[in-house]
Amino acid sequence: MRLFLDAHVSGRRVARALREAGHDVRAADEERALDGMSDENLLALAAAEGRVLVTFNVADFPVIVRRWAEAGQPHAGCAIVVGIDHSEFGTIIRVVERALEGRPDPRSWRDYTCFVARRA
Repeated sequence: MRLFLDAHVSGRRVARALREAGHDVRAADEERALDGMSDENLLALAAAEGRVLVTFNVADFPVIVRRWAEAGQPHAGCAIVVGIDHSEFGTIIRVVERALEGRPDPRSWRDYTCFVARRA
């Protein structure tokens, strides 16, 4: 799967593990040119490259993807991690992998937004 990790998702830890699992991953915190880019522009970049955006930003991304849906502007998917601390790298990797396994066809992620969390 092609993924784009938002700035608060560790490229060093999370992206590396996802790459080792066979995913094509870009991480905002690994690219200086992306530093300070707006959330809207990050989603646009991910969409242009056909990448599912993975983020912790529960405050902004639900609003952005809803606005995009209302405007008929497509994206390649958005997975919003909730209820997990940024430092829980293993848990983050597991819940993202679980979400991807549930929708293994990249086309099924088009315009799809989900919240991913640890299992109860």
